[in-house]
Amino acid sequence: MRIRKAVFPVAGLGTRFLPATKAIPKEMLPIVDKPLIQYAVEEALESGIEQIIFVTGKRKAALEDHFDFDFELEHLLRSKKKDEILTQIKTVVPETGTIVYTRQNKPLGLGHAIWCARDVVGDEPFAVILADDLIKADKPVLAQMIEVFEQQNSSIIAVTEVDPKDTDKYGIIDSEIMGNGVSRVRKLVEKPLPEDAPSNMAIIGRYILTPEIFKFLGKKKFGAGGEIQLTDAMEMLLQKQSIFGYTFNGYRFDCGDKAGFQKANLTYAMEREDIRHELIPFLKEMIDFCS
Repeated sequence: MRIRKAVFPVAGLGTRFLPATKAIPKEMLPIVDKPLIQYAVEEALESGIEQIIFVTGKRKAALEDHFDFDFELEHLLRSKKKDEILTQIKTVVPETGTIVYTRQNKPLGLGHAIWCARDVVGDEPFAVILADDLIKADKPVLAQMIEVFEQQNSSIIAVTEVDPKDTDKYGIIDSEIMGNGVSRVRKLVEKPLPEDAPSNMAIIGRYILTPEIFKFLGKKKFGAGGEIQLTDAMEMLLQKQSIFGYTFNGYRFDCGDKAGFQKANLTYAMEREDIRHELIPFLKEMIDFCS
């Protein structure tokens, strides 16, 4: 079956970025002049996704407004003949009916957030994108994964190597390498201590899951951090179906981390011809000043 739907768990409070996220959803924090969530949605749409499913929570109105029409703003830009920015604003808004919102009424973890989308997803395979993981790639990572799914017809998870001392921050897999970036998963463990980790191959925020995952998420098994973990449900799914890891082509920025967020901003800013000529001498000056 074709992958038509993508779930975006966006109910988190973004406590690592307080006080900036006290009144602004963390997904709305900008990388240069575009919010994180827009990069994620654009990746989904460029990968052929037809329906965006946001699992939201409290204080997410700004995110919903971002993907809606703003007639007053458009009229103002049109009257001032700011056609370029007007075009950018209009292209942010997908076609009517493309976006669906559902709520996660309790902060019970990533697995619970995805389970909250079960009725919207229905009985078909679907994608999950975590906006915190911004991935710079020539070809959208989700599009790469969809190609693998079409070959394997099983759940696919994006994986990357991490520093072995950081395994307790991720879901970690043990796998058998098959080639072309694909590996067959043998085991999944959520946030293992470095001495207990089966490898240093970490799951990051791109998934393609079969609908059977909802049966295991529905068991509401609480795991690491007292939350319903997606990794635990995938471990149960693995007893019934194959799961494949995919080492994607691209560079990942962990924008849930303050340093990773700044790295992403610098990288994307340096690609902008309108500002890079000012940034390069400034960065050199700051390096000398801070050294």
